[in-house]
Amino acid sequence: MSRERCRLYLITPPTFELAAFSQTLGDALAGGDVACVQLRLKDKPDAEILRIGAALMPIVHAADAAFILNDRPDLAAKLGADGVHVGQSDASYAEARALMGRDRIVGVTAHNSRDLAYDAAAAGADYVAFGAFYPTGTKEPLHWTEPEILEIWQETMETPCVAIGGISVENAEPLVRAGADFIAVSAGVWSHPEGPRAAVAAFNALFDRVHDESGDKG
Repeated sequence: MSRERCRLYLITPPTFELAAFSQTLGDALAGGDVACVQLRLKDKPDAEILRIGAALMPIVHAADAAFILNDRPDLAAKLGADGVHVGQSDASYAEARALMGRDRIVGVTAHNSRDLAYDAAAAGADYVAFGAFYPTGTKEPLHWTEPEILEIWQETMETPCVAIGGISVENAEPLVRAGADFIAVSAGVWSHPEGPRAAVAAFNALFDRVHDESGDKG
């Protein structure tokens, strides 16, 4: 049985100016299929996160993508976001689920630990995120992992997995082939030499090619 085609999980830059980025985001989303956009704003006041989220969420929804907030299930619930992503040092999965309800997305960081991932999946997480796979300028990774973890996960679990950490169009293919359901990208899209829209198109072309080739084999 062939796997579902991999999809792009887009993460906002660490800092941006809202008016300009709103245009950039809309243009990037026009480049092709994007499963979701995660708003990741560290060290911003709650009111600022809510203001920016309220401005960007309609742009994301217009592209049929889900809008996910990083770290803060309380603000995600207040904003009416489609989901929240929590790290191991953020709110627990149980807290996030209680705030978000059963019908919204709750994703959990598992770093390089299958045990953390199994625990999250057993609790009911909608996806688990493994990484970092490559060096990244977004934040200093505390945990490194190998593509093999994606292969093992696909063989044993139904819960979708996300690959994250320093991923670009140039280095994503091994992770797609290993079994990532979603490829999470920040700088690999926003800093792409041909622009974010071209980056989204290039990722989609890669996902199509790998999916077609794996379909031919099986």
